[in-house]
Amino acid sequence: MRKLLAMLLVFGLVAFTYETGYAQNDAADQVEEAVDNMEEAAGEAAQDVEEAAQETAQDVEEAAGEAAAAASDAGGYQLLKRYFIDGDWRFMSFVLVCLILGLAFCIERIITLNIASTNTDKLLSRIDDQLKTGDVNGAMEVCKSTQGPTASVLYEGLKYADDGPEAVEKAIVSYGSVQMSLLERGLVWISLFIAIAPMLGFMGTVIGMITAFDRIEAVGDLSPSVVAGGIKVALLTTVFGLITAIILQIFYNYIVSKIDGIVYNMEDASLALVDIMAENNVFKN
Repeated sequence: MRKLLAMLLVFGLVAFTYETGYAQNDAADQVEEAVDNMEEAAGEAAQDVEEAAQETAQDVEEAAGEAAAAASDAGGYQLLKRYFIDGDWRFMSFVLVCLILGLAFCIERIITLNIASTNTDKLLSRIDDQLKTGDVNGAMEVCKSTQGPTASVLYEGLKYADDGPEAVEKAIVSYGSVQMSLLERGLVWISLFIAIAPMLGFMGTVIGMITAFDRIEAVGDLSPSVVAGGIKVALLTTVFGLITAIILQIFYNYIVSKIDGIVYNMEDASLALVDIMAENNVFKN
């Protein structure tokens, strides 16, 4: 009886062990399959998240670029305005007036000189055509209908054709001096503003330093916060004054070079006129 019970117990343990192992294998397979599914889902989710993050980063970068461009456009004016206010409007206003008036004179001179520029070769050719036929009055009308100081000087020379070459040359030299003074009109004011602008800036510098030392004396402490305001005013007024002088100096040099070119063409055309008149036997004396 005991042997029978022992055998039944052994068979029961074997059957239980087999069922348990089989169940564990099924559970392990199910767990492994679930893990694979989770890994695939996690990979897809990570890929979606990465794509969304890239799109979001690109959108943010584009928006930041547009914002930076807009800020730079508006920032330049705002920065200039802030520095103008920080530099103490009492001094900065005078520097700004120098810049505006100086630019007004420069623009007026540039426009006038561009109008005064004349194609001297073409003008002399037309005068030569009239003098070949002996028509001095026609040559004078050609000069009269042409704009610029060169035509005016040649007109004055043709007026004295009957008095000989010496009279023509004298008239050209005399009237040429008048035209040169007209070309240089306004340059003295530009030079004045070029000189005054940095002086006003330096005046602001000196007054700003005086203010800084007054604050040091009143507080009795040499801390940066005490002297920063006065030194900032001093530096800003100097910078704006120098910038104004540099801008006006560039325009001034351009205007002077333009005047030199016109004067050279005027003198060259005057000498050529005397030769043309001599070749066509205009002088009677």
